[in-house]
Amino acid sequence: GECFPCPQEGCPMMGHYADRFTDKLKGVNQKKCFLNTAADPPFATWRQKVFIKLSGVKKMKGDINLVFHDTEGNTKEYEIASGELSQDEVYTKYLDVEINPRNTKQIEFLWNKAVFTLLWARLGAETVNITHGEDGRR
Repeated sequence: GECFPCPQEGCPMMGHYADRFTDKLKGVNQKKCFLNTAADPPFATWRQKVFIKLSGVKKMKGDINLVFHDTEGNTKEYEIASGELSQDEVYTKYLDVEINPRNTKQIEFLWNKAVFTLLWARLGAETVNITHGEDGRR
């Protein structure tokens, strides 16, 4: 997350278009670069920073997931937090999402409580911010 979001000139590209980012090629001590890829073609992922502040019961066990829906009917689910959840905490996570942010139609917030949680206990999202890595958009 140290390079997030991309600089104003855009995210540096690898391969054929790498020469467009000449400033990045001048460094003496170049670092190795690694990237995450999706399991299925076209293998692309988009880095997104998720920030969630909860509301509701003070503390309880369970997990929080986000489901991304695109315009073509594809969905992908990502775990944000699991275990003891607290409304006093802010949950931040970097995701490599397989759905292009430009084609995202809906993002669904899911909270699953643990089996032994009280029936009346409720937990929701007070704030959900998602920042897209390629241009810093929310």
